[in-house]
Amino acid sequence: MSALTPADERQHLTLLGLAGFASMASMRICDPMLLLLGQEFQVSTGDASAVVSAFAVVYGLLQLFYGPLGERFGKLRVVSLAVSACALFSAITALSMNLPMLVIMRGFMGGAAAGIIPLSMAWVGDQVPYERRQETLAKLMSATVLGMMSGLWFGGFAADTVGWRGAFVLLAAMFGVAAVLLLRRLRQQVQPVPAAAPGLWAAFRLTGELLAVPRVRWVLGVTAAEGALVFGAMAFMPTHLHQQFGLSVVAAGSVMMLYGVGGLIYTQMARRWLAWLGERGLVRMGAALVAAGLLVLAWGSGLWLGLLACLMTGLGFYMLHNTLQVQATQMAPAARGTAVTLFACSLFFGQSTGVLLMAQSVDMGWLAHAFTAAAVGVSVLGVVVYRLVGRH
Repeated sequence: MSALTPADERQHLTLLGLAGFASMASMRICDPMLLLLGQEFQVSTGDASAVVSAFAVVYGLLQLFYGPLGERFGKLRVVSLAVSACALFSAITALSMNLPMLVIMRGFMGGAAAGIIPLSMAWVGDQVPYERRQETLAKLMSATVLGMMSGLWFGGFAADTVGWRGAFVLLAAMFGVAAVLLLRRLRQQVQPVPAAAPGLWAAFRLTGELLAVPRVRWVLGVTAAEGALVFGAMAFMPTHLHQQFGLSVVAAGSVMMLYGVGGLIYTQMARRWLAWLGERGLVRMGAALVAAGLLVLAWGSGLWLGLLACLMTGLGFYMLHNTLQVQATQMAPAARGTAVTLFACSLFFGQSTGVLLMAQSVDMGWLAHAFTAAAVGVSVLGVVVYRLVGRH
């Protein structure tokens, strides 16, 4: 673990937070647009959701490559190049002329964005001692939560005003600023590649060795389930708010920002939550809040209940997810970059599966029942993760 001054650590975290903000905004920006995209390209909402699942599938798949690349060439260097690629692909996405091209370009965006947040987490795992790691990851998560909130709101706003293409132009500019700042930082403070860094083939072989470790498989398995249950439901929350309560696209996206507010409540008080509840208590409380939020959203009859449900689900998810993040940074300390990117791979393969399943339910009018099934699944998942953390 290399030594950084507190000032250097803060500067690095700020830049990684900016990159993570843009990455998460790009991930969630299409959620409020699904109805509009379906109308523009004359397809169902479920078919339009391919723009969400394509991002998630490629994002997850590319983790298998970014982990070894980060180990070999340096995590910050790879993050900087990934942010630069995001700027390019976001600009091209705005030029998409039909749905297949938009889906393909969203896949490219997902492939580029895949190298940002997981390698940033791995960098924190390398630089920050375990006793400060959950709090530090929560600070980094604050930026990603704000990015998610901004993506959800601006996606809906752009759909009602400047159009979805304008949203991707703004994303390209945001990624461009983050890329310039990161590359400038790298030039000022060259990140050396460790002499013992493995070759690429050895790094890929390491992935198979990690998957042979039972604890790694457990963490990856529950993470995939979390992605399917929570992110799969989240992609269609704006659609449900629109259909259930008659909200406009921009209003539904704005309500979904409460999901992010719940996340911010957690991240800004992470140290206190951990002191009050402990790791296992966070898991239990988080799973309970997510399950309750999904049930209220599915069957609540008043808009204020929908608002409360989004807030509860966000707070609960980040309690549960932050605990899994810490487990991921520690499940293979000798190959942390590869381990954390495998963690992200599992999360977003789970998300893509969840989105595909939810897409079937929305086209058949079964979305409330799908939310109920997800709530039951999260309850079971909470029990499994509770036991997993207890064996740490």
